[in-house]
Amino acid sequence: MEAILKHFPNLTEVQKEQFRQLDVLYHDWNEKINVISRKDIDSLYTKHVLHSLGIAKIQPFAPGTFVLDVGTGGGFPGIPLAILFPETRFYLIDVIAKKIKVVQAVVDALGLENVKAEQIRAENVKGDFDFIVSRAVTNMPDFVSWVKTKIKKQHKHELKNGILYLKGGDLTEELKDFPKATLYDLADYFEDEFFETKKVVHLPLKFTI
Repeated sequence: MEAILKHFPNLTEVQKEQFRQLDVLYHDWNEKINVISRKDIDSLYTKHVLHSLGIAKIQPFAPGTFVLDVGTGGGFPGIPLAILFPETRFYLIDVIAKKIKVVQAVVDALGLENVKAEQIRAENVKGDFDFIVSRAVTNMPDFVSWVKTKIKKQHKHELKNGILYLKGGDLTEELKDFPKATLYDLADYFEDEFFETKKVVHLPLKFTI
């Protein structure tokens, strides 16, 4: 929790309390439904919450932004981002029902009114979004094929509308067909060694009819 306050010092008291509650909520739910690996649950704030918030370091979301979180699992990166940006609308999806059950329970406990959670495949999502976020659910070519028709036409951020993807390791081969992709090293923002190989990939996607 200290790392969250250090890197995001302008949180409101409500936001601070919501971030604090994540620890109890995820420990409790993880005992019932395993959505975070046992070895990672005690590093929740570094490996899940702060990692998710790496996207905010690359592109803060303006009020009224629509964000789709594909393969959200236990709610990452969507829930930490929804706490940080209460005026942004987040749609968290996963194909696994029990994971969405946990997400919905956490959302309800935190009182997050800017989050919708649903068990659905990305290909079946209706509507369009400013950004589509995810944490390494699949390789980039497959991911793009799922979401390429779901991008809003009008841009209102410094970065163009498209994908903001949390990935690690050497992405040279995976991104070879995406020359417009830009990689941001999270080690430039967070000092913990966990972030040494972690990146945010921004891939602008053109609006298609």
